[in-house]
Amino acid sequence: MKSDLPKVLHEVGGRAMLDWAIAAAAGVGAARTIVVTGVHSPAVGEHAARTLGPDAVAIQDPPLGTAHAVRAAERALAGFDGDIVVLYGDAPFVPAERIEQMFALRTEKGGLVVLGFEARDPTGYGRLLIGGDGAVERIVEHKDATPEQRTVRLCNSGVLCADARTLLRLLSMVKNENAKGEYYLTDVVALGRGAGFETHVVIGVEADTLGVNSKAELAAAEAAFQQRMRAAAMEAGVTLIDPASVFFSYDTRVAPDVVIEPNVFFGKGVRIAKGARIKAFCHIEGADIGEGANVGPFARFRPGTKLGPRVKIGNFVEVKNSTFAERAQASHLAYVGDTDVGARANLGCGTITCNYDGFDKYRTTIGEDAFIGSDTSLVAPVTVGARAYTGTGSVVTKDVPDGALAVARARQHNIEGWADKNRAKKRKDKEA
Repeated sequence: MKSDLPKVLHEVGGRAMLDWAIAAAAGVGAARTIVVTGVHSPAVGEHAARTLGPDAVAIQDPPLGTAHAVRAAERALAGFDGDIVVLYGDAPFVPAERIEQMFALRTEKGGLVVLGFEARDPTGYGRLLIGGDGAVERIVEHKDATPEQRTVRLCNSGVLCADARTLLRLLSMVKNENAKGEYYLTDVVALGRGAGFETHVVIGVEADTLGVNSKAELAAAEAAFQQRMRAAAMEAGVTLIDPASVFFSYDTRVAPDVVIEPNVFFGKGVRIAKGARIKAFCHIEGADIGEGANVGPFARFRPGTKLGPRVKIGNFVEVKNSTFAERAQASHLAYVGDTDVGARANLGCGTITCNYDGFDKYRTTIGEDAFIGSDTSLVAPVTVGARAYTGTGSVVTKDVPDGALAVARARQHNIEGWADKNRAKKRKDKEA
């Protein structure tokens, strides 16, 4: 990856690739999830420990191949007497439903089950060689395959399912008699056949088994993810005016009858209710947008934003950790941070909530039906009461009672003739 960040912590759809595999395990109700990481990648172990707890991390030291990696989890699996599925941290799209199929086939027929796929171009993939009985006889790596075997398009994803005792027994039999001197997990298939175990295949689709080994492949995985999300959104009744320019995260939730204009980016934690309209060039993360809300263009929503029904947020408005009640609005050029805005309140152009003093954050409260005049600075903590007004250009540092008008600016004083005299003096000085 040519990166200080370990490969499996690179994100697809706003989620680390490792977390996609963890989520797949959770999706099938796995009793235990063990993450095996190399000693050279402590960041991976730390990430997994934060997600699953320290007992869920096994260290492979040194890294000697995929079979050796699975064996590194043996101690963590002590006493476990169930089925094991081996997933990969750099293959983010294996769906839980496919794993369920593998478990179901293993329950029905026993033995080992591998996940295969028909590759459009099988070059580089290990081939699944199927016997006359329909079982998998063995897996042959591309570099070791004969010309005839290379014509086989049924390829190995690497995902494998077996009962714990059988898998650990077969792993103990794997040798490293190959050019790399590594222990390959793929060898357990032939070993299982030799030991009299059934070996079966579930055939998935190539897109589900996409692996990532470079930044180019990471971009391809992101593109594949976005294509799926766009298609699913439109199928669910969302209008995407220019689908290719809208980017989702793995947990974006958009209700039917939402309209999303071009060039919109959704970070993690976004929920959009029915009938909302997201105008062009918005950046939204960690936000709940209410039914019938109208936002953008060029609006930014940061985590903690909650917009009620029919709220209007216009161009060049940034909202952070704030709530807008029904029909409240900030139509243009405003920063609203750590604020609660009441129903039908209006924030004029240039409104700023001054929520940070360099050390701590403070909250602003704006009551329902309040009117914040243009270019008002609200210095938190401060409350503007219901139906209250602030005069244009005010710096409000004290609470404003319900129904009151706050004016906090210097009185204007005009000096007659000053500008003409100053201009004449400047010209004379310049000509001297």
